[in-house]
Amino acid sequence: MVQDRYERGLEKMIQVDGKAGLRAIEDLKEIAPELGRYLVEFPFGDIYSREGLDLPTRELLAIAALTAMGNAEPQLRVHIHAALNVGCTREQVVEVMLQMIVYAGFPLAINALYTAKDVFDKREGKGKR
Repeated sequence: MVQDRYERGLEKMIQVDGKAGLRAIEDLKEIAPELGRYLVEFPFGDIYSREGLDLPTRELLAIAALTAMGNAEPQLRVHIHAALNVGCTREQVVEVMLQMIVYAGFPLAINALYTAKDVFDKREGKGKR
């Protein structure tokens, strides 16, 4: 059962994050190998693998939460990439961040939008803003 959970999670993580997810797990091996396993099993093996919401919706929800938190830019970057990987559009990502103005305020939404712009630019080969 545990191995199934890990394998299911690894498959889902690769679907969402591609090679970047594998790199993150590899990077954690040196400092906290169990954390890599937890990241595969719980978010991807248990939550992202559930029925009820598709992957694009899950990623837009993650972007909304991380935008509202305002203190997790590295994770926001990961989820912007993931949203685009699973079929979300740039416009959808931006709309979610604009929606967060109502709940999190202008400063957090603006910061998230700058992060999104940087991700979009890097994906288009434009480098850093």
